[in-house]
Amino acid sequence: MFSLKHKVALVTGASQGIGRATAKALAEAGAKVALASRNEQQLGSLAAEITSAGGEALTVGMDVGDAAQVKSGFQQALAKFGGLDILVNNAAITRDTLALRMKLEDWEAVLRTNLTGAHLCTQQALGAMLKQRSGRIINITSVVAETGNAGQANYVAAKAGLIGLTRAIAVEVASRNITVNAVAPGFITTPMTDPLPDALKEKMKSLIPLGHFGTDRDVAAAIVFLASDEAGYITGQVLGVNGGMHMG
Repeated sequence: MFSLKHKVALVTGASQGIGRATAKALAEAGAKVALASRNEQQLGSLAAEITSAGGEALTVGMDVGDAAQVKSGFQQALAKFGGLDILVNNAAITRDTLALRMKLEDWEAVLRTNLTGAHLCTQQALGAMLKQRSGRIINITSVVAETGNAGQANYVAAKAGLIGLTRAIAVEVASRNITVNAVAPGFITTPMTDPLPDALKEKMKSLIPLGHFGTDRDVAAAIVFLASDEAGYITGQVLGVNGGMHMG
């Protein structure tokens, strides 16, 4: 595992799934981790796991779509740890339906959490990273941002927007030794995918050359790599973690 000793990370959407696995993996690599989510109860149990294993963690109640909450959350993390080296923009929601039937509020809710939320968090993180002239920002997009998916126009648009945001910010901050990359998971077994019908899961599995779904730890490992010093010459890229489902 790559060493993140003496680094400070903040992970949004850390209460479950990929976010939870990422926070644990970052802590295992030596980072101090601020855990951000709307579900503070689940954050508490995760923080307890990290501290019992010898790590350091802070829980931050935060709705990433609320600018005031984002600012307050980052202030808490900076006050606790004294800096910020790694931001993982993972928080996301779904409001799936066909585009013709999609309500405006469902479109706006997904875009606000999945895309605007990443923008708001990035703004707050850059304040600290620019001063220290170093940092890692990692945005969690999705394979569907590159392939499209019926019934998810809002989600796909937001995740595709994250790829554009990744590349735009990467160019803006490269001179300050800050890298900005995206990780695009494929079909990963998480609480978000568990309720899907078995028939749909089997259909998706047939599209994966490796023949099986990924785990949240598979995604977390890619994030730890991009957060490490070894990835210092990688920026503006999208790393697919999808079992070969998309080879663009």
